Amino acid sequence: MGMVDLEKAPGAGPQAGPGEPVRGSDAEGCLAVAIRIPVRVVVLVLVVPVRMVWDALVVAGRFLRDAVLRPVGRALAWLGRAVFVWPLVGLWRYVVVPLAKGVGWLGHVLLVVPAVWLYRWVLTPVGQALAWYITRVGAVLAAIARGVYAGLAWLGRYLAVVPAVWLYRWVLTPIGHGLAWSGRQVARGVGLVVTGVGFVLYWTVRVLLVLPALAVWRWVLAPVGRFLAVVGREVADALGHAWRVAGHLSRAVGRFLGTVLRWTVAEPARWVYRSVLNPVGHAVRDTVLRPLAEAGRGARRAARQALASARLSARQARADVRRMLFGAPAERQPVDRREPSAAEARTLGSSTTALTKD
Repeated sequence: MGMVDLEKAPGAGPQAGPGEPVRGSDAEGCLAVAIRIPVRVVVLVLVVPVRMVWDALVVAGRFLRDAVLRPVGRALAWLGRAVFVWPLVGLWRYVVVPLAKGVGWLGHVLLVVPAVWLYRWVLTPVGQALAWYITRVGAVLAAIARGVYAGLAWLGRYLAVVPAVWLYRWVLTPIGHGLAWSGRQVARGVGLVVTGVGFVLYWTVRVLLVLPALAVWRWVLAPVGRFLAVVGREVADALGHAWRVAGHLSRAVGRFLGTVLRWTVAEPARWVYRSVLNPVGHAVRDTVLRPLAEAGRGARRAARQALASARLSARQARADVRRMLFGAPAERQPVDRREPSAAEARTLGSSTTALTKD
């Protein structure tokens, strides 16, 4: 458990003299020291039970996760694969894929091949002929359109553009300059009026709203905020300190309970297993299970030998019946698979040469 620090922080400012007023940092440090111990005591009393309950819930949750949820999850995962994944994989691999391949081949034969033939031998020649015809007709129409456009452009230039340029230069431009000068003068006057009204409104709002709000912030809200900040910081520090102390207490209680359970349950159970159950199990294994296993293996060997003898007798009986009905099979002559010697190779070569000459 940590000790409560009542000393002044190293970064604090110098203390005030007898005749000097108390500064803000010194007042804040005195306030923190005054409220630190009561707040920490109250918070420690409130937090210790919560921390112990939390640690107990954490231990129970870990046991539940390792002993129940994880095996159940693995079993559900295996069941899900067996019920959903494997049937779907088999359906996809052995039904959908072959069916899709068959449909694709059928579509290729019935649709793609006729469509390619139609495009190559029907649509392509027709399209080329239409393109040649449209190109020639388009050339003739383009020549006619160029002539018509030239005539209309000449008429539009001398009937519309030239009069419009004259009207813009000698009528609209002087009128626009006069209107622009008038607008600038009106805008200047309106700007002067708006500037004066804004100046009056600025000082009115500053005197009636800003200065009172600034005074309230400086002399009321800022001191209250600093006080609440000190209180909140001390409460947060007290909560952290109490949580750490409660963790140490909870760990000590947990170790005590673990020691009690080990000496009251685990050690007696281990002694019973080691001193009673283990010797009894070895005795049962040596006196009962091993003889039974040896007897079972001997019976299995005898049954295997009897079955082998019965199969051999049946095979011999079938061979005798086949021999009485169809006679003895002809004996196969062994084939000499050894390599011929040098003399035999020369004799065989000379015989082959003589036969070839003949």
